[in-house]
Amino acid sequence: MKGTDDCFGRGLLRRVDPSDEKARLSLAQAGEWADEAAKALAIGVVRSAMSAVYMAYFHAARAVLFRDGVREKSHYCIGLYLETYVANGTLEEEWVALFDHIRGLRQTDQYNLAASPTEEETTSALEGAGRFIARMERLVKTPKKQ
Repeated sequence: MKGTDDCFGRGLLRRVDPSDEKARLSLAQAGEWADEAAKALAIGVVRSAMSAVYMAYFHAARAVLFRDGVREKSHYCIGLYLETYVANGTLEEEWVALFDHIRGLRQTDQYNLAASPTEEETTSALEGAGRFIARMERLVKTPKKQ
């Protein structure tokens, strides 16, 4: 896939030894981040909640890369890598779109001085996190198509 070829060519994605153990640990960490996001949101700490929500998505997606023997140096390239699963029919496009949407919210909050996530969008992102983690977990358990 052209996007991932560029990511590999620029060193933003690189081949490493595949690791089911790292994939498992990353999925566990995704769940921990989702729990932290819920706690932060419950006390009204919306910005921290959004950061934690994103980390849940990031670690869930990263589990797929660990399983496949890929290490990321770019969060953008993670979404492109997930697109390879859409292309081979193993993953639905909606999950990549959701990852990219949450990544965009987090990036806007982190780098735009005038932006701040709303409680509504953070709640929505958190509600999707459990489903995203579960879908990435199923993907990790699915044998990889070439």
